[in-house]
Amino acid sequence: MTSAPPSTSRLTDQMKAGLDAPICLTWELTYACNLACVHCLSSSGRRDPRELTTAEAEAVIDELERMQVFYVNIGGGEPTIRPDFFHLLDYSVDHGVGVKFSTNGSRIDADVARRLAGTDYIDIQLSIDGADAATNDAVRGDGSFQTAIDAMEHLAAADFGEFKISVVMTRHNVGQLDGFQALADRYGAQLRLTRLRPSGRGVDSWDELHLRHEQQTELYHWLLDRPETLTGDSFFHLNALGPENLPGLNLCGAGRVVCLIDPVGDVYACPFVQHDEFLAGNVRDPGGFTSIWRESALFTELREPQSAGACASCGQFDACQGGCMAAKFFTGLPLDGPDPECVSGHGEAALATAGAIPAVTSDHSKPVSVSLSPTRR
Repeated sequence: MTSAPPSTSRLTDQMKAGLDAPICLTWELTYACNLACVHCLSSSGRRDPRELTTAEAEAVIDELERMQVFYVNIGGGEPTIRPDFFHLLDYSVDHGVGVKFSTNGSRIDADVARRLAGTDYIDIQLSIDGADAATNDAVRGDGSFQTAIDAMEHLAAADFGEFKISVVMTRHNVGQLDGFQALADRYGAQLRLTRLRPSGRGVDSWDELHLRHEQQTELYHWLLDRPETLTGDSFFHLNALGPENLPGLNLCGAGRVVCLIDPVGDVYACPFVQHDEFLAGNVRDPGGFTSIWRESALFTELREPQSAGACASCGQFDACQGGCMAAKFFTGLPLDGPDPECVSGHGEAALATAGAIPAVTSDHSKPVSVSLSPTRR
């Protein structure tokens, strides 16, 4: 295995112990959504009437400014559905906190695109899950691919610049990697690939959608050949395929360098584990977000040195770090056990004796049915 340069190793060790402020904060502004993606990690659809008010959201942004958080990832649901979305975007930028927001593109018309192009310190991630309508719409709903393409056209026409095209990798779209890259090249965008996690509605769709072993190997080599592709460190478990490591910090950043604020102000250690067992507090509590990040018992525990557990006997632990906490938790595996998609096969063996899958603690889904398998029209 190729070891990381000393400077990178020291930086990783520092991040494992936690930082005074998150490098990147994920903030879901609303559970409201006009789509019903089958892998939605927050089971979005219906707005929660308890979601933070505009004033409460502004107070969170004020805290992030004082903590010197560089930028925040805004998501949902579909964040642009919130009536005060553009106000909060402007408020954040005016207070020195950059915004990267994820959207299905349904609210980005020509006028909105021009407004966004004229706003500094923001970035946009347009979500698709297929390089063609059949593959994408099977996961995200009929017409969603064309909606995203229309938004890309509007952003390109407005000279927005290099927005992101964000794709959750599934067994149905991994064969379209070159197609995704071609789409990004067509619009002067940057490709961002993320891992499917079995959280939210993804618990029910994971068995059908998660990558097979040979597909993981294909993705690993494709990413090695294209280091400019963004991944958000989603695929560090693939480093066990070696000998080269994928670009990134090669660690689980939950509660160390990242966390999530949900629409009602609850703070979770990991954006992909919205479950009561990983709830650290609420921004409405005394001390707000700052106190949760710096003093919560959960985050303190996560920042302690972690045992290799069942992976200690595997020679690849230093490469893969045991994999993803969310993937393990929502498949009933212990957090110190192997990743369910362990490329050495240990996850498959562990799943045979896995415990009960944790019950979903919140579901905002609408009663909409979407097919998992793409059909050609």
